[in-house]
Amino acid sequence: MDEEYDVIVLGTGLKECIISGLLSVDGLKVLHMDRNDYYGGESTSLNLTKLWKRFKGNETAPEHLGVSKEYNVDMVPKFMMANGALVRVLIHTSVTKYLNFKAVDGSFVYNNGKIHKVPATDVEALKSNLMGLFEKRRARKFFIYVQDYEEDDPKSHEGLDLHKVTTREVISKYGLEDDTVDFIGHALALHRDDNYLDEPAIDTVKRMKLYAESLARFQGGSPYIYPLYGLAELPQVCSVQIILDSPHSFSFIPAEALHIAFARLSAVYGGTYMLNKAECKVEFDENGKAYGVTSEGETAKCKKVVCDPSYLPDKVKKVGRVARAICIMKHPIPDTKDSHSVQIILPKKQLKRKSDMYVFCCSYAHNVAPKGKFIAFVSTEAETDKPEIELKPGIDLLGPVEETFFDIYDRYVPTNTADEDNCFVTNSYDATTHFETTVKDVLALYSKITGKELDLSVDLNAASAAESEAA
Repeated sequence: MDEEYDVIVLGTGLKECIISGLLSVDGLKVLHMDRNDYYGGESTSLNLTKLWKRFKGNETAPEHLGVSKEYNVDMVPKFMMANGALVRVLIHTSVTKYLNFKAVDGSFVYNNGKIHKVPATDVEALKSNLMGLFEKRRARKFFIYVQDYEEDDPKSHEGLDLHKVTTREVISKYGLEDDTVDFIGHALALHRDDNYLDEPAIDTVKRMKLYAESLARFQGGSPYIYPLYGLAELPQVCSVQIILDSPHSFSFIPAEALHIAFARLSAVYGGTYMLNKAECKVEFDENGKAYGVTSEGETAKCKKVVCDPSYLPDKVKKVGRVARAICIMKHPIPDTKDSHSVQIILPKKQLKRKSDMYVFCCSYAHNVAPKGKFIAFVSTEAETDKPEIELKPGIDLLGPVEETFFDIYDRYVPTNTADEDNCFVTNSYDATTHFETTVKDVLALYSKITGKELDLSVDLNAASAAESEAA
């Protein structure tokens, strides 16, 4: 370990693994360490025995829940937008060869006490029961404007400079009702608050277009995909045989998940991984700059340190807490068209809260639970110390539940100046059930470390064609 590296990465959470992989591909010499003896950190995956021990102590899980090893329960589950930045990162780094993907069945929004499919196009707007007849027509016109909008084609702008005009001003042009604006902003554009209304409309329009393009990619019920076996470490050894098992999925058997995939990527490009390394103390010189990491009496030197908040607690601050419920069920969520995998967003206005609530559900169809079992997460930014009460609106949508585990964890952001101390600390995971905010954090950190933007102009169609050809 007594070597010098360009970067030492501490923690094997998803963000840290992606950064490690990207830096290794760039040709940097990377050492990746974790104090735990497993991959994943806070975003690890647990079987039933480990899940039970974590939340129930030494009790034994009841037999009717099935075989422990058939559970792969991600502690921070998040769907990927099919054409989103994370998928582009996967293609950019060729990590797809280590992963199984399957399309997510449904994307829904909670409105006026009911669950509705999120309409993403003008055709879906006309069919949606979210709106009345006249509102459907107004929404259809707005969706057509968004679909036709091309940033480099002034004819499609209809006289609006979206870099200057706010989202509120664009919406007012079409006379959309508040409930319509609510589901567009929070379930379609995936904004977490309403600040977007007074910001340039270009961001919201791009988000809406991404949703629609991702939805069209697999022609399924949602714009999202999710790896088979979940996101975290799996015991299988990866093979790179490619199998297209349906128009809505592409897979590599057996699977490894994202943490392992990026770890493998880093190793292929010369990165070194060390698990179960005690302490992992960051060393600083007299000027307060990090120059290495000490573990078990040895110090590895480096130019920069990347880590999750737990490794440098004096360089982060608490900005909130996430409340979550993990539920085991034996049926799909009601009113979701029997979807085996689904996201439901409950906008804050609908619940009279300060933040949105999210429901994530996957099943044995994604190999995260035994046959006939479903795993649902309900999460939100905590506003009280009582998750059982706070999460009730989301839990009530699930129907009968066999077991529920409640949890609250703190959320941290860095307070240091990386240019001054050479330390690049990731943000804690938020309550969302999609990767859009997570990958945004990763790309921003990558730019800080390297001084350049990551080129994500990959050919998504070419990648799909290559997969089919390889099969």
